[in-house]
Amino acid sequence: MNKSSIIIDVELDENKVPDSISWKASDTSIDNAQKAKAMMLSFWDGAEKTALRIDLWTKDMMVDEMADFFYQTMITMADSYERATKHKDLTEEMKKFAKEFYHKFRELQLKENKAD
Repeated sequence: MNKSSIIIDVELDENKVPDSISWKASDTSIDNAQKAKAMMLSFWDGAEKTALRIDLWTKDMMVDEMADFFYQTMITMADSYERATKHKDLTEEMKKFAKEFYHKFRELQLKENKAD
């Protein structure tokens, strides 16, 4: 049986806030660890029928980057759901929500910038 590993390193400041996040996968041609400003990792506990997750972001992650990250994550989750279930209509609903979220974020950002 083959085995693959993903190693995630998180450096914390004195208040246990992430300073940096890096990761490396065993089944890749990339030798060096890849840097990231944020991560979301989810596991399904089949026995408890619950999702377990780790959400981390570094203190230099900007709000607009967070909105981009959430938007792209929602889109890729919808794509994964469609590949797994073939439920195209529900997938389109998820993508529609993601697009509406991103549009509302941009409107909010414009309002906040005008107020400054």
